[in-house]
Amino acid sequence: MGLLFEDGNFHLFAQGFLRTIELSALSALFALLLGILLAAFRVSPVPVLRAFGTGWVTVFRNTPLTLLFFAATFVLPRLDLHISSFTAAVVALSAYTGSFVCEVLRSGINTVPLGQAEAARSLGMNFGQTLGLVVLPQAARAVIAPMGSVFIALPRNSAIAGAFNVPELFSVQKTLTEKGHDIFAIFFWLALAYLVISFAVGAVFGTLERRAAVAR
Repeated sequence: MGLLFEDGNFHLFAQGFLRTIELSALSALFALLLGILLAAFRVSPVPVLRAFGTGWVTVFRNTPLTLLFFAATFVLPRLDLHISSFTAAVVALSAYTGSFVCEVLRSGINTVPLGQAEAARSLGMNFGQTLGLVVLPQAARAVIAPMGSVFIALPRNSAIAGAFNVPELFSVQKTLTEKGHDIFAIFFWLALAYLVISFAVGAVFGTLERRAAVAR
């Protein structure tokens, strides 16, 4: 316990912890929105949209996250898109995680019987209405557990941001190491903090899964 409560270390830990939560929450929100859009593209009857969705997922799922951070931090400014290091981290995490969200949603969409969409179209609904009002609500129940796995991994992935000038939780270890603190104690508290975040996210998705099961 001594490590946390000497030389202002607790404040440093708290700042990093809250920054990681903020980074993860914003990235999760944008990744979810992006994933829904990409999933709609991938099941769209328009060939160009399907090709775009497939291309995005193929590229971003198979590109190392560190490389995406490098592109968001150093390449975007060369395109006159000047953003902060924090915003660049959100962009990289959202683009990467959004591709996984897309595939989880697409797998859920594939579990919905085709007759559901056909019935919606017979009532005069267009593609957007059918997807948003009929297919996605049913698919959501099937993807809660795998979606939880995607978002549990997000805070751990955000640790890369510390190498790109974002003062998040993992970057705290550099400051504490420079102060001469024991490296094992530092990583113990960091691991514990990430476990707390992971368990919290898991608990949220566990609750959603139980409620969805009751609603069936």
